[in-house]
Amino acid sequence: MQQLESPQRPRGLAIAVKPDRRPSRVDRLGLWLSKGSTIDRLWIGTTESKPYPALHRVDDALQLIKRYDPLNYSRITRNLDRIWVHLLPSAQAHYDRSLNACALDERYVLNETMTLEQIASTIVHEATHARLEGWGIQYLEAMRIRIESICLRRELSFLAKLPDSEPLQDEIVRALEWCTSDPDFYSDKNFWWRRQEGEVETLRYLNAPNWLIRWAMWLIRRRRQRASVLPES
Repeated sequence: MQQLESPQRPRGLAIAVKPDRRPSRVDRLGLWLSKGSTIDRLWIGTTESKPYPALHRVDDALQLIKRYDPLNYSRITRNLDRIWVHLLPSAQAHYDRSLNACALDERYVLNETMTLEQIASTIVHEATHARLEGWGIQYLEAMRIRIESICLRRELSFLAKLPDSEPLQDEIVRALEWCTSDPDFYSDKNFWWRRQEGEVETLRYLNAPNWLIRWAMWLIRRRRQRASVLPES
């Protein structure tokens, strides 16, 4: 049986998604079950269990932004209502329009190789998505490369204020170059495929039974086969 691979992309290319304006029932339940607190009018929460290591890392990343870039920090607290750590099947992070939230994947935040500077940079990225949405710039397919480029440049501006951040800046520069060279990455179709594959990886992370993982993989293959025979609109 073919094994699906996780979506691969440069770090820092933390994308936005464009869900319905109203939160889903699953998200509402997840928020209700989350542990969180409010700091400077910004709710920060997580679905993880005690001792909430991801939550502490996000707190530390926010303090890093506040220390080195007060202007960006004020934009984050003004443009976002929430920073929510939970399991994301489609990305390491995204801006959730329905919750006006920077959503961070638990695995991404807790990754031993992930630094506070990278987490802080990602939060800056997602807050920029929120700011653009507030200006009426919607995350439409035709606009996505320009929007992602703006958010990546905002990351660069933030990182330039941090000491010893040159390697991270170089990483974002490479992400910017890659962003413009592969526009198909941001198509609705590819967003959908990445979410399907990410759901399988999430099931593995949760130690779901093998029969459920096999069924999910079979379902993805079937959907792809159907999509391949449908005429393009």
